[in-house]
Amino acid sequence: MERLKEELKKWQERVEQAKKAKDDLLVRKLSADEKYDEAEKELLKLKDFQEKQQKEIITSRDTHKRELNVLNQENAELKREIEKLKEDLAECNSIKKKVADTKMKFSHMEDRKDDNPDMNTCCVFGITTKIPFGLNQNQALVTFEDEEVAQRLIKMGKHTVNLDNKKMDMRVKPFTLEMGIKFTLKVTISGKRVNISEVPELSIPEDWMRDKLELNFYKSEQGGGGEVEDVKYHKQSRSAVVTFLRPGAANNVLRCNKYPFFVNGKCYGLSVSPDLDVYMERFQIYCGISKKTILLKGIQEMEDDEESIQDMIEIHFQKPSNSGGEIENIKYVSKGVTWVWFEEDT
Repeated sequence: MERLKEELKKWQERVEQAKKAKDDLLVRKLSADEKYDEAEKELLKLKDFQEKQQKEIITSRDTHKRELNVLNQENAELKREIEKLKEDLAECNSIKKKVADTKMKFSHMEDRKDDNPDMNTCCVFGITTKIPFGLNQNQALVTFEDEEVAQRLIKMGKHTVNLDNKKMDMRVKPFTLEMGIKFTLKVTISGKRVNISEVPELSIPEDWMRDKLELNFYKSEQGGGGEVEDVKYHKQSRSAVVTFLRPGAANNVLRCNKYPFFVNGKCYGLSVSPDLDVYMERFQIYCGISKKTILLKGIQEMEDDEESIQDMIEIHFQKPSNSGGEIENIKYVSKGVTWVWFEEDT
């Protein structure tokens, strides 16, 4: 009986241990379930975060594509503007080439109406370029004195010309000239200001140099200069602008090629030049059409020299019986290309 009791007691202890183990396992399971839920929540958060990142990446990619497209469009626009600027620059260079050095003749001087002139010298130039036209091989240009003659021949379109007993059908064409320009250039030479260059480099402050320049032009031994109103000195370029108080004082200074500058016991030569105010007005670009000139095409090659053929064409078109009239100018080209120039009819 005692053995049965001891055996029962052992089994009760084992049951108690099993219950404790079961309770412990239940606690661990609950803890594991909680961790699992937390892990699942974290996983969902990570998935949401990843989806948001992907959406942001896609959105950013689309934004970058749009921005890249905008940049490409702006780049293309800039390239077009650059090309346009290059064309404008080439046009400007072309204009510069066409505006050649021209000899000018003084015509007259106009008296000023005011009693106290500032002694400025004012010049106005009206400039009109010659208009070029390329005359090709076996072509001729004929300019008539009467516009009606040229227009009548242009309306005919074709014209039979008898050159050295050889009949030749020529085409009569109007033509458009290349670009021409005209503008007014105004130049004012100041009677009070002069430009100074080649100022010596001295180890003195700028305000000292400015004072010495003012004193030098005020106390001139060359008969020029006078009371100075203002001096603007630029050390880096070794230049200055001197403004005198008395009108006309600048004209006296400009008589010297090298103006003496006394400083620190030495004499330096300053280069003196007039102060110019140059500006352009009424700039116009136009394509001229000569109403008095016709273009002859289809001139056949002949054994005669170029001058003889030109004379025969001129004789033919001078006759009213050939629907012609008095010729002002003619140019025929048998070989190559020749540039002819047209001037504005004034």
